[in-house]
Amino acid sequence: MNVEKILAIAGKPGLFELKLQTRSGFLAESLLDGKKITVGMRSNVSLLSEISMYTYSEEKPLADIIRAIAIKENEGPAISHKEDNGKLIAYFKEILPDYDEERVYASDIKKVLNWYNILQAKGLVSKEEPKVENAEAIKEEVVEEVKAKKSPAKKAAKKEE
Repeated sequence: MNVEKILAIAGKPGLFELKLQTRSGFLAESLLDGKKITVGMRSNVSLLSEISMYTYSEEKPLADIIRAIAIKENEGPAISHKEDNGKLIAYFKEILPDYDEERVYASDIKKVLNWYNILQAKGLVSKEEPKVENAEAIKEEVVEEVKAKKSPAKKAAKKEE
């Protein structure tokens, strides 16, 4: 499962796939309806590969949680994120028994299950371990692209002073 180029954008429903970098941000395609949108650098964007959930022992990467759901469901769909909170919490305890109940809210569980079902519908979930070296290379590439887009603006601002 490769979630390295999958994004969650604040204020936008669903998940998006990073398509290409632009001068003012980047182009992303919705996994829900396939529509392409331009996202500015000031938007609050999270790479799924960078998201973790709290457990009592450590922070667990979202990719590991999604993989655990895929194993439990045999890569099929999970329960709906619209179920009542009690049912969702019981289900999530089966997936991640040691999650920190004080810092992981029912809304977080709903979001993870919704994301899993979106990724599963697109065939992007897998029970297999990802190749770490490939994931790190893609992550570094995306980070460098973002840094490259931000640094010219800072240099131009310093020159004007």
